[in-house]
Amino acid sequence: MKKFLAVFLGSEESSNKWEKLDEGTRAKKEEAGIKAWGDWVDKHQKQIAEMGAPLGSTKRVGPKGVSDITNELTAFTVVEAETHEAAAKLFLNHPHFMIFPGDSIEVMECLPIPGMEG
Repeated sequence: MKKFLAVFLGSEESSNKWEKLDEGTRAKKEEAGIKAWGDWVDKHQKQIAEMGAPLGSTKRVGPKGVSDITNELTAFTVVEAETHEAAAKLFLNHPHFMIFPGDSIEVMECLPIPGMEG
């Protein structure tokens, strides 16, 4: 089985729309989203290699030091699948973007490091 990193993305625009919902509507959607996410985890438990987590604020480190930045990364998880296509299909209709204000999920293969396999 190959491993794939799934990165959950959400724009500031989507987040702002979520925040503009009235409290009752947002609470109902949040409750439904948490349940749906739990159902997704239960359904795909055998394929989940690492549950991952929501992501907080970001610091960029480069030759000029450390700086605060903003990006669209909101969470990650690692799944196992036979193919890239199969891994991607695990996330079809995911609550991240079907209920919550997420925009998309990007799925990429975790490749072996040359000389460090095994």
